[in-house]
Amino acid sequence: MVSLPEPLRSSTTGITIPVLGFGTAAYPSAEHKTIRDSILHAIKLGYRHFDTAAVYQTEEALGEAISEALSLALIKSRDELFITSKLWCSDAHSQHVLPALQNTLKKLKLEFLDLYLIHWPVTLKPGKCEFPFPKEDLLPMDFKSVWEAMEECQKLGLAKHIGVSNFSCKKLETLLATAKIPPAINQVEMNPLWQQKRLRVFCEEKGILIAAYSPLGGPKGTPWGTNQVMQCEVLKEIADAKGKTIAQICLRWAYEQGVSFVMKSFDKTRMEENFNIFDWKLSPEELQKITQIPQQKGWPALDFIADNGPYKCIMELWDGEI
Repeated sequence: MVSLPEPLRSSTTGITIPVLGFGTAAYPSAEHKTIRDSILHAIKLGYRHFDTAAVYQTEEALGEAISEALSLALIKSRDELFITSKLWCSDAHSQHVLPALQNTLKKLKLEFLDLYLIHWPVTLKPGKCEFPFPKEDLLPMDFKSVWEAMEECQKLGLAKHIGVSNFSCKKLETLLATAKIPPAINQVEMNPLWQQKRLRVFCEEKGILIAAYSPLGGPKGTPWGTNQVMQCEVLKEIADAKGKTIAQICLRWAYEQGVSFVMKSFDKTRMEENFNIFDWKLSPEELQKITQIPQQKGWPALDFIADNGPYKCIMELWDGEI
């Protein structure tokens, strides 16, 4: 088992989150056994943060892997793990939040989550937990009532911390205007080609930690990215000079930005490679080169844009942060 650096902490919300997380989102969906076995191997390697969501349909596989890890004594207790899941848009109604979390906990066979996130600042008509979805089901989110229901989940002890995902500065401001408990985390797309500088400054000022998804971009064909990051010449030059992979350069960069990040790989070699980023540094010159990379968001999330929906263009969804 490889040792990890100290977890990130927020003095504002009290959250402590491991730097390196293991993601379970796969498109198209991977086989149940593949996911379970990969998670179990990740626990053996030393991963301690596992990220799932209702819409990923991986909660049951994660729950089985946790149970098996306990029975094999790979971990002494569930408290050694940090488990994140997310509220899907079709349950983003005040009366559905608590039942949705209870259903997630049932699938995971857990008594609580370490972190529960609103997956998107969007509501869908109640019903199926699916992606993609019919665009006519898109509805505006009542931030105040949905967040109040999230706060209730934390007060009940079913989620140690609550947060959001894919929220812009403006949407965070809207939420914070009425929140009694501020979000602990904002999980967003972040990598050297989409560095989220403005959002990171805003979140730091508010004591909200950033968790990066797609730190390597996303494979072409998935809804959430392209191969732009892994094909970036600047990153390739730095990787060649340091004798590292492009993936390791991306993860080391994210680590040096002071964010946690979620990696999805069911390949055992790559899962191990992701740990080998903590005993070396990027030079100031290399960091400067990465800072100057032209920025382009990998996933504008056009699925959430509709003429009759709450967001009629991507500028409205991302509030100009695109």
